[in-house]
Amino acid sequence: MVEVLTDKNYEAATESGVVLTDFWATWCGPCRMQSPVIESLAETNTKVKFSKMDVDANPETPANFGIMAIPTLVVKKDGQVVEKITGFHDKAQLETILAQYTD
Repeated sequence: MVEVLTDKNYEAATESGVVLTDFWATWCGPCRMQSPVIESLAETNTKVKFSKMDVDANPETPANFGIMAIPTLVVKKDGQVVEKITGFHDKAQLETILAQYTD
């Protein structure tokens, strides 16, 4: 399952373990392509917590990260940002990136 995060709960929800957050918006075409990939990963990868945040409804957190384009995926490990990737990425690409932090 992909957890929906807000500016209010982002820090607490991403402070431990490996967490991938998909920063997206409803009007963004590439974001709509990325979402099913994230959902598919969430079904098969139990080592990573998957979440998403609507940048229009929650402007504070994306601003803190300097996110200027979406989709942007932020990977945190134990509360620290270890990866920030922008644009659409397929499942194999994301599996490779995440494996660096979970193996």
